[in-house]
Amino acid sequence: MDGVLIIDKPAGITSYEVVDRVKRILKIKKVGHGGTLDPFATGVLPILIGQATKLSQFLIKDSKLYQAAMRLGVETDTQDLTGKVTHRCEALDLSETAIREAFTAFAGKISQLPPMYSAVKHQGVPLYQLARKGMEVERKMRVVEIYQLKLSRIELPNIYFEVSCSSGTYIRTLAADIGKRLGCGAHLTELRRSKSGAFGIEQAIPLRDLEAAVKQGSEGKWIIPLDRVLPGLPQIQVGEALALKIRQGKLITTGELRGTPLPSLSKGERVKITSFKAEQSEEIELVAIAEVQANSDAREAMALRVLRVFN
Repeated sequence: MDGVLIIDKPAGITSYEVVDRVKRILKIKKVGHGGTLDPFATGVLPILIGQATKLSQFLIKDSKLYQAAMRLGVETDTQDLTGKVTHRCEALDLSETAIREAFTAFAGKISQLPPMYSAVKHQGVPLYQLARKGMEVERKMRVVEIYQLKLSRIELPNIYFEVSCSSGTYIRTLAADIGKRLGCGAHLTELRRSKSGAFGIEQAIPLRDLEAAVKQGSEGKWIIPLDRVLPGLPQIQVGEALALKIRQGKLITTGELRGTPLPSLSKGERVKITSFKAEQSEEIELVAIAEVQANSDAREAMALRVLRVFN
């Protein structure tokens, strides 16, 4: 079994616990995930099964879409509702205009300081392990991008919002930073991921329903085949002989692709290479992810460097 299973993660468990449960339910050893969600968060968690684990490096950098809620006037050590309260601000005399202006300030490229309660490593040790020992270490600021930050409603002290952002963005840090800008502090109280790259919540199965699906023999309809996992990448379809060479990790030149329909490509762009599973078969399989080594405008100079192959 190879492909991506989109789980609607429940609150209260880690992403790794979801992976373990999927392993047990599907009775498959090779399982991973395509982007961590905090334990209290819910929503889209891509689970990579079998050969799909090789796609992790391409999926983890996908943009994300979240629905979230934050509470003004209370700061916690984890920047969310699971932490200990570190500061309270009783006076919340804030206008809607001031709140909207604060949100506007965080659109576009911003710098974030990774929270101590995070999986970022310091000298090989995850920060959250140090934080649990009461330690705080120096961290480097990271640049992330907020593509869209939209207020849904204001019900002080709570604010509900939607954010589309680049990978690596900490939504709880965003909430805490907005609270600081408003002068009252804040922490994140709700977080639901509705989209991760091309995967949306409408494709997800709740974790609690997966076991029932297996008993009914319907789990297959939830698994996205490898060749459909990266719909944003251009595709090149090759024959069986060339597919075999590509699986050996060899550089593919323009001459070998003569007669193959090629999309317009640029140097450094990534492509999906696919092939039919067998002669006279209409079933497509993913052969490799490759990178263009020269512009396709100069076809005699174009080559594809294989990044990942799939058996």
